[in-house]
Amino acid sequence: MALKTYEEYLETLKKLRPNIYKFDELIEDVTTHPATRRTVEGHGWSFKAAADDQLRDKFVTTSHLTGEPISRYLSIIREPEDMYANSDMKRLMFHLAGTCTGGRCAGWTALNAMFSTTWEMDEKLGTDYHQRLLAWLKDAQAKDITVAGALTDAKGDRTKPPSQQADKDVFLHLVEKRDDGIIVRGAKLMICGVAASSEIFILPGSGYREDDADCAISFVIPRDTEGLTIVETRHPSDRRDEEEGFDNPVQHGGITQAFLIFEDVFVPNERVFMCGEFKYSLTAVSNFIMPYRAAIGGCVAGQGDIKIGSAILTARTNGLSSKVFRDKLVKMSINNETTYAIGIAAAARGKKHPSGAWLCNPLIANVNKVYVATLPYDTSVLAQDIAGGIAETGCMPSYVDFESKKYGHLLKKYMTAVHSADSRTRAARLVEWCTIGGGVPGCMHGGGSPDGAKLVINATSKLEEKVEIARRLAGITEEIPEPGKKK
Repeated sequence: MALKTYEEYLETLKKLRPNIYKFDELIEDVTTHPATRRTVEGHGWSFKAAADDQLRDKFVTTSHLTGEPISRYLSIIREPEDMYANSDMKRLMFHLAGTCTGGRCAGWTALNAMFSTTWEMDEKLGTDYHQRLLAWLKDAQAKDITVAGALTDAKGDRTKPPSQQADKDVFLHLVEKRDDGIIVRGAKLMICGVAASSEIFILPGSGYREDDADCAISFVIPRDTEGLTIVETRHPSDRRDEEEGFDNPVQHGGITQAFLIFEDVFVPNERVFMCGEFKYSLTAVSNFIMPYRAAIGGCVAGQGDIKIGSAILTARTNGLSSKVFRDKLVKMSINNETTYAIGIAAAARGKKHPSGAWLCNPLIANVNKVYVATLPYDTSVLAQDIAGGIAETGCMPSYVDFESKKYGHLLKKYMTAVHSADSRTRAARLVEWCTIGGGVPGCMHGGGSPDGAKLVINATSKLEEKVEIARRLAGITEEIPEPGKKK
């Protein structure tokens, strides 16, 4: 079996050992519990789309390992066209689910990061990590599993490396290396879509030096591995998104974040792809952020499409033509296509890795990250401006109150404008959901901070080459070096 149906996907999740908690409650079935059901349904759109003749090409590709049809979420990026297709798929996923589906895209990026990284380690160190990864990937493709990706450690005191922390567990680290595998302890925080995933792909959270080599680890584990406790975090729309009617505007989509707590978790050797090779930890992180920061331009463009549509709908229910807001709508479209296009450019200007993988251009990908941390917020403000106070402040009664036999008819009376109270409220609630509610993806820090991206931009922007261009054009013959630090 290479491609699962939506029903088979749900059955796979039902069979996992319950180890996810929220509000101090063990979630027995993530497919039905109100705290996780929406994110499962959102990720499930990728399975529904793969079975849809009109959408299949967006979600299905051919495995370069087996020649079989597989989900794009389990494919290796080998050409720039693969990245274009990924960006388009992520934009479309927002149209289908209404929100982020990071429980597949972060895992896809992680396995791609380690595909090229393990190849380099095997070439230089004589390890067999790449062959382990290929064996796991073939099995993952055959089972069509969902894989979340996890990088972010708890970190503790940000001024100190792992080896100098008061509590070493603030970084996920190696505890014991055995003949048959490794034991790890620590945590990964703010991990997207874990409840909708079957497995979790772990990467080192940063580049490490020799003193911190035990943090340079990468592996993949089943989500229900013994010793792993998962705690779902709360979000701005908690409880409200668990309700029915327009209180949950996206009936079949949602996103969750989680803390992953590792208490001496055993990982068998065949699932370990880095163990102490600290010199390659930064390579792994870099190979992750390049495609992630390129493709996130498609994600936020898809979210922006919803902001535009829902803002126009709200205005129309009030009797206002979209022509009144033409300049604002044009600005919103510019924001969308800027992040999307820069992501495409990062792919187009990439290069082939000796492993056969395609690496996005690091400078352009990180430029995109900086824009992703700003333009979607601008789009949100414009959507709220167009929709009016009802969308921005959340000042609307609940769906239950609208259905009240005592006063519901009065609420509907006073919420009616040119169109029905129900339509007006649903449109406004969708604006609220995608601008300040549960539908907002991690634009600011998803895939890393904008300040981190600026560091990469500074390191890769070749300033001295630009200085030499200017010096030649200006006809300056003397050397004008960068001044040293003043004593």
